Amino acid sequence: MLPVTRLATFEDVPELQQLMAISARQLSTDFYTTEETEGAIKYIFGVDSQLIEDGTYYVVESKDSIIACGGWSRRSTLFGGDQHKDLSDPLLNPATDAARIRAFFVHPDWARKGIGKMLMNVCEKAAQQYGFTKIEIGSTLPGVPLYEAMGYHTIKNIKVPLPNGVSFMVVNMKKYFKPFA
Repeated sequence: MLPVTRLATFEDVPELQQLMAISARQLSTDFYTTEETEGAIKYIFGVDSQLIEDGTYYVVESKDSIIACGGWSRRSTLFGGDQHKDLSDPLLNPATDAARIRAFFVHPDWARKGIGKMLMNVCEKAAQQYGFTKIEIGSTLPGVPLYEAMGYHTIKNIKVPLPNGVSFMVVNMKKYFKPFA
């Protein structure tokens, strides 16, 4: 059965939280220490319920299991779940601001099989249809190669201090869309 993409629902949240933790723990081992990864799982990674409400967060399913998740946003938050972001998350202006790619996680069994790229294409197309001409992401280190291959370039590295005493590196990347023909 081929993987299918659909909009995420609030009923998906418990499975999404599990997927995020599994993905982070297994795919980050060559990039972050255990303390950094566990800190990010507790303090940064998680579902941003605003994305589900906005209808801009997706899941990829195979055989009734969620194997990946990710979305795009027309709001100012660059990264982080509900536990990390500010309560105020104003809308961006498509004419002047960059849309956001948010909370991408792929199950390790499905990593490097085109699932992330497939989901990125869905999100980029939706952001373009909404009127955005550029898009940004707060990428984890394991995600940087995929985003570079898709035309993103690094703007800056962001060192996020965590309450567990370590910092977590996030790479802010940007891409400009080609105009529709």
